[in-house]
Amino acid sequence: MSVLRDTPATLLIHGLGGTAYDLGEVPRTLESLGHTVYLPTLPGHAGEPRDLLKVGARDWLTCITDQYRELRKQHSVVHLGGLCLGALLALEVAKREQHRDRLLLMAPTVFLDGWALPKITWMRHLVYRLGSLAERMRIDESEPYGIKNDRLRRIVRSRFSRGDRFHYPYVPLATIREVDRLRSWVRRGLGKLACPTLLVYAREDEITSPRSAHYLSHRLGGALETLALADSYHMLTVDNERALLNQRVHAFMATETAHR
Repeated sequence: MSVLRDTPATLLIHGLGGTAYDLGEVPRTLESLGHTVYLPTLPGHAGEPRDLLKVGARDWLTCITDQYRELRKQHSVVHLGGLCLGALLALEVAKREQHRDRLLLMAPTVFLDGWALPKITWMRHLVYRLGSLAERMRIDESEPYGIKNDRLRRIVRSRFSRGDRFHYPYVPLATIREVDRLRSWVRRGLGKLACPTLLVYAREDEITSPRSAHYLSHRLGGALETLALADSYHMLTVDNERALLNQRVHAFMATETAHR
């Protein structure tokens, strides 16, 4: 019989079209507490945007569920966390696996209703019915790139212009359909969760309004802490208030460490 490691593990999940770069200093913050941090790459990522057409919500969910179960065999404590799409996946895995350790949700996109999205965003559901058209249409990454800080935004703009592979320059509309499918799963049975949760969101998120955070805060089971950031956009892990975010993550996880 294998002996579980006392070192807590944290499984952190990046956002749609992104990489571990999305998560900023959060992994290092957790490592400073003695956590072993795992940063999986979601299926369809770290290659070309068209690779996303080969995968869907079930592939992402299976990837994270498998790694979560494997970590459960190795560590006595396994925390879950994610940003954007990663937050939705962390939440869904937590529900399905009866997660009891800590859950970190950063900018979860339960709704696509941010200030930078076109008013006709809802019409994507009509395009989904046209099948191949959803595969040919694409959603380009554009200003403000989820970042309010002007200096950081210029850096991101420069990296996109150089073709750096830190983030996809676009995602197919068909992939947004898969994210919508995941959103529908996430909204079911939220009250069954019994784990301590830290929910972090930006009041000025251009992708998802505070409605997403409010929706979750009224439905999640278990102890809930929230942090509303007033000077950040969607990529809050790397934006103006990243230090405040990491301080709160440290405090949230340090409390668990002290109680072990």
